[in-house]
Amino acid sequence: MANMCPYGQFTHAVVRGISENFGKVVGDNGENKDVSVDLAKAQRQFGCLTGALRQKVGLQLIEIPPDPELPMSWKVEDVAVIHGDTALITRPFSQQRRSEAEAVRKVLAELNLTIEEMDGTAGDSEGATLEGSDILFTGKEFFVGISSHTNIKGAKKLADTFRDFSVSTVPVCGGVRLKNICSMGGANTIIISNSDGAKKTLRMMEQLTDHHYEVLTVPEQSAANCIYINGPSKKDFLLHRPVEECPDSVAAFQKLQDCTFLPTACSEIAKLEASLSSLCLLVNKKHKYF
Repeated sequence: MANMCPYGQFTHAVVRGISENFGKVVGDNGENKDVSVDLAKAQRQFGCLTGALRQKVGLQLIEIPPDPELPMSWKVEDVAVIHGDTALITRPFSQQRRSEAEAVRKVLAELNLTIEEMDGTAGDSEGATLEGSDILFTGKEFFVGISSHTNIKGAKKLADTFRDFSVSTVPVCGGVRLKNICSMGGANTIIISNSDGAKKTLRMMEQLTDHHYEVLTVPEQSAANCIYINGPSKKDFLLHRPVEECPDSVAAFQKLQDCTFLPTACSEIAKLEASLSSLCLLVNKKHKYF
């Protein structure tokens, strides 16, 4: 059973470095393909993100070394869903990505989290797939985007793990992930893209929930993925794309009151259809990591 904890409060961030094979993408058919990216720039942007999490927000940073054999393992958000003292190890759609979870599982176990596994190989879970970038936790409930990478069986495993919360499934259109089009901007605020597909997903979310959320709409889809953290200092922080990357959306964030804004570039991972939140797993844990 998942422990209840205040929404957005975190003590640790788990990240994984970007290797020299950054730019190699595992396609939906399991084949590798190369995308033109600037490795040095990506590593600088990664360093700026981790620096902000550690120095400005005040989280304890746990960095897993990069693995050239796992070129997409920097997307740590996909391989685990964490709430309270429970971590569900997910099952990515691509079989080639599933071994990415091994190092993450080890770190979460050392943090004394209760580890739940999802093998998707037997019974009702056979063929189940689930990726963290398709999961939006609002503090009150989970929304799971049904996409090309996450299916209904995967959502059922999430519901079985976090029984204290309702879990609703919503369609995601256009080949994107749920967290590509929305994220949380505070305990009661959903940030969402102004695209037609995002509007359709939001309408479904509003029909399924018993809770009321404020909605902050941003004109650029790439701006809809942010990282909201109430850090150890008890201040609210919002990591978001900078004006250089989302010139039409930054002004909208000013509607969020009493929040410290941390512009954080991620143009290189965006070329691989990833977002800011892809780069970290957030944990609320009072025990120190050794």
